[in-house]
Amino acid sequence: EVQLVESGGGLVQAGGSLRLSCAASGFAVDDYIVAWFRQAPGKERVAVSCISSGDGRTSYADSVKGRFTISSDNAKNTVYLQMNSLKSEDTAVYYCAADPRSDYMYYRWREAGLYDYWGQGTQVTVSS
Repeated sequence: EVQLVESGGGLVQAGGSLRLSCAASGFAVDDYIVAWFRQAPGKERVAVSCISSGDGRTSYADSVKGRFTISSDNAKNTVYLQMNSLKSEDTAVYYCAADPRSDYMYYRWREAGLYDYWGQGTQVTVSS
């Protein structure tokens, strides 16, 4: 069964750090593009970061560049999102999504509707 399970969310103060995990089963993450999206209350779901671990490429939204780092551990079949210097505006439910790796998918990574598989989300709350 194909499954994505997020973990690592919680409550932190502004300026703090969290590391989110996306554990995959039923497929190998190095064969897929894996992305993180987030959705704040009353707002649309937006792309945060993605990784194409099979060829080592990563992408980030402008709002998180220099603060967030995406990585993968293929042996554990898990993708991580290290979040540093957190701000109140980072508060959201964070979702992991995956789709078979391709140049087309990597180019269009910000489009949530293109992903075949989604996790249930993990809440990140940043207090000020």
